[in-house]
Parts: sequence; C-alpha cells; structure tokens
Amino acid sequence: MPQGRLPEEFRTRTKQYAAQVIRYYAKLPRGRDEVRVLGKQLLRSGTSVAAHVREASRARSDMEFVSKLGGALQEADESSLWLELLREECSVAPSLSEPLEKESSELIAIFTTMINRTLKKSGAK
Repeated sequence: MPQGRLPEEFRTRTKQYAAQVIRYYAKLPRGRDEVRVLGKQLLRSGTSVAAHVREASRARSDMEFVSKLGGALQEADESSLWLELLREECSVAPSLSEPLEKESSELIAIFTTMINRTLKKSGAK
C-alpha cells in the first residue's frame, strides 16, 4: 500500500498505539461507572489518532496535512488526559497506564514538530 506523505513506520506506530489502547481498555476494571465512561472516551480518542494519521498521509496539500495532523495531535492530547484521570482519580494501576502515557507524550511531540515544520516550509502561520 502506498504510504503517501508519511513513512510507513510512522503509520504503523500510530496503529500500534491504537491497538495498545484497545488492549488497555480491555484490561480496565469493570463495575465502576467512571472507569467505564473514561475508558470509552480513551478508546475513542486513542484509536482516532491512527485514523487521523492515515488521513494526513493522503493529504492533497500542506494545509490539509497540517489540519489532519492537528486532529491527531488533539486526539493524542485528549488520550493523555483520559489516561491521567484513570490513573489519578480512578486508581487504575500506573503499570497499566504509564507506557501509554509515555507514547502519548512522544506522539504529541512528533505531531507538534511535523506541524511546525510543515507550516514553516509552506510559509504559513
């Protein structure tokens, strides 16, 4: 499958992130409404990261690329929030959330860099 604007390795990385989110969600303790609600929010936002990256890969312009990556950035940041809340407020074991929190932070940094470089290259602000 053609990779478009993004390396296949990066598309794979975000797909693996989505898979990790799914596995994390499956391991969450059942029975507490707040865990269920926050878990579903995380499931939605965490899997959306990979979807936005796929869309960005097919972007027809720099501005569309930035827009799609901006969506991925927002979803990764939102995922980070849900993970923090599950750990801090719902007492989900840090050993479950920390690897995903680390990957969320790394993806946020990568998306921010990609967006800023593309904007600089295209002369947009």
